[in-house]
Amino acid sequence: MHTIDLNKVRKSYDHFVAVNDLTFSIEQGGVFGLLGPNGAGKTSTIRMMIGITAPDSGQINLFGKPFERKSLNKVGYLPEERGLYKKMKIIEQLIFLGELHGMQASAAKQKATEWCKRLEIDAWMQKKVEELSKGMQQKIQFIAALLHDPDFIIMDEPFFGLDPVNATLLKDVMLDLKKQGKTILFSTHRMDQVEKLCDSICLINKGNAVLQGDLKSIKSGYGKSNVQIEYEGNGDFLEKNPLVGAYNNYGNYVEIKLAPGADAQQLLHMVAEKSRVNRFELMEPSLEEIFINTVGKSNA
Repeated sequence: MHTIDLNKVRKSYDHFVAVNDLTFSIEQGGVFGLLGPNGAGKTSTIRMMIGITAPDSGQINLFGKPFERKSLNKVGYLPEERGLYKKMKIIEQLIFLGELHGMQASAAKQKATEWCKRLEIDAWMQKKVEELSKGMQQKIQFIAALLHDPDFIIMDEPFFGLDPVNATLLKDVMLDLKKQGKTILFSTHRMDQVEKLCDSICLINKGNAVLQGDLKSIKSGYGKSNVQIEYEGNGDFLEKNPLVGAYNNYGNYVEIKLAPGADAQQLLHMVAEKSRVNRFELMEPSLEEIFINTVGKSNA
């Protein structure tokens, strides 16, 4: 069963086409990455999915039915732009936002308190939003999206402004939500997080889907043409080497893109002749590399 289906959805602003006949589906209980460079149409797509704007053409089905407003009671939304009231106390604001989703004030207060403790901000519950750091405000917005226990959670740049410790807190929550069978869509520029969390992706550029599907299948389709090497000695083996298509050298650690048709074993022997090899690993390309390669070709 699909939580949401988009079928040839299109959205224009005057003569600018923000989303061009976009089609994708998200399986119930899946984690889906909506990716793309700035201005690709990601936020425009999300806004249509939750009824902030309407598509010019195409069809959006939510929970197996054509979009209707009452379905939003089962949707949680974390926007990229924060929508908190700066002068309100945190706990009062969360209760208010819970009530907007039909919760009783007492239930909203209990849930808000539990979430604040879990995200380690319960000591700040009586503070005003304007007294919090950007990262702490992001955690409050995150709680607001989850307070009413939605079945479909949409997160636009959920890790924005967070340090590694707090990003890990949110990542762990997302994994728990996945285990509970919740469906999650998130849009981010953090390719490392997408690789760790997502089952499938849709990469859009200039409003068009340029790559989509199961993430593991996409990565395996590129083959293992990347090599990571940890070595001791000089990196002379990298220069003018016909086996090396491109590389990033960090000093005793290098990431190499093999030249077309190059033999990784031949490269290993060559490196071992000139340096001490501590690690030599043949890998699939990273999602970031696939992203850059796909968007570059699309723009060309």
